[in-house]
Amino acid sequence: MTVSTAAIDPSVCAPLPVLGQDVTVPLVTGGEVTYAALDYAASAPALQRVWDDVAAYAPYYGSVHRGAGYLSQLSTDLFENSRRTVAEFLGCRAEDQVVFTRSTTDSLNLLAAAIPADCQVFVYETEHHASLLPWRDAQVTYLNAPRTPGQAVETLERALADRDPYGPALVCVTGASNVTGELWPVKELAAAAHAHGARIVLDAAQLAPHHPVDIAELDVDWVAFSGHKLYAPFGSGVLAGRADWLQAAEPYLAGGGASRKVARRADGGVDVDWHTTAARHEAGSPNVIGVYSIASACKALTEAGFDSLVAREQELVSRVRAGLAEVPEVQVLSLFGDDAPRVGVISFVVRGWNSSHFAAALSAEYGIGVRDGLFCAHPLVRTLLGSDPQDPGECGAPEAEPGERSLNAIRVSFGAGTPDEHIDRFLRAVTELVREGAQWKYRTEDGRCVPDRGEAAQI
Repeated sequence: MTVSTAAIDPSVCAPLPVLGQDVTVPLVTGGEVTYAALDYAASAPALQRVWDDVAAYAPYYGSVHRGAGYLSQLSTDLFENSRRTVAEFLGCRAEDQVVFTRSTTDSLNLLAAAIPADCQVFVYETEHHASLLPWRDAQVTYLNAPRTPGQAVETLERALADRDPYGPALVCVTGASNVTGELWPVKELAAAAHAHGARIVLDAAQLAPHHPVDIAELDVDWVAFSGHKLYAPFGSGVLAGRADWLQAAEPYLAGGGASRKVARRADGGVDVDWHTTAARHEAGSPNVIGVYSIASACKALTEAGFDSLVAREQELVSRVRAGLAEVPEVQVLSLFGDDAPRVGVISFVVRGWNSSHFAAALSAEYGIGVRDGLFCAHPLVRTLLGSDPQDPGECGAPEAEPGERSLNAIRVSFGAGTPDEHIDRFLRAVTELVREGAQWKYRTEDGRCVPDRGEAAQI
């Protein structure tokens, strides 16, 4: 998978309006500044278009698939139309199902509950915990971090060829790393999986907001992603793809909506006839507003011109990488090398700095929000930092006092709503902090590095 900016002028694509773009935050050094949200990889700000659509619908929402009233029927139509919108956005095949979940994590746990009992699962140690951990009840083979896309394919092919016994198998892989932003060779991995009789699920949590995802073109069996990374509010996700394993499995949640018919037996038990559609795994009253917000985001990205959005983001990626390269103390983390295509997610460490201290200073002194820690991808970050992947450490928690080295990293991430000024401010702040140091004293409190509010705290 590659990203091309050919024949597209990034300057003609303005950032999309998002919520919070005018929010101001106080600086510890005095005054206020417009907040620079550069933590899109954790949760992207909701598009204004999405918020407006949800606000227009909110007075009309009702419980779906249940009521005879007008609002319930309207909400049911909206819910099912949203399913079709998401299917179109993902390039789903005619026989694919779109199941609405709570998040990527929920989607992959659903799939983990639906795989055949004798299924073998293959997953790289480079995965986010959402795709690394759900397979606890399966026979799991964890693959070492590859250092090239080609090595990723070769590693998978060897593992699949050597599996014993030769039965059902599932490969789980990210589309874009939540640590390095690097794109993985998804189409090639899918071909390798299918050549060895395995299926593949794509964790598109970081890919879908930054790059078009086409299930049919990539030839993957399932795709999972979260609404809150796709410029929609929290609370909804998607699992889309093949229906057979999902239809054969017991419902992920048992309850109303998943069942078509329930009857008492003469012996006092209960017989249940479960749905064979996506409703089988959507028990309970669904999050209609969350689902609609995902569909709205899909439409907004498509109508804005996804290719133009990709081109502008690639220009921002180039600027950030070039700016960080001018600071010798900064080490950008990478699996596949400098030439690897990537989305707007970049992690780095700064020589002489505790990563949590650096992130705290960016926030307190410049109004810039980034992420520090292990990014819920502990084995990968440990590998990239050259430490033992089994070393202890908590996601987001500092392991050293301010100024001391830590085994954490700093992550800056951006996307369709990021203005140029936020990138410029970030690069200026990194340069000033490295060359001049922080203007304030910091201390560790409840596992976080925070400004010292005591007397004489300013340096």
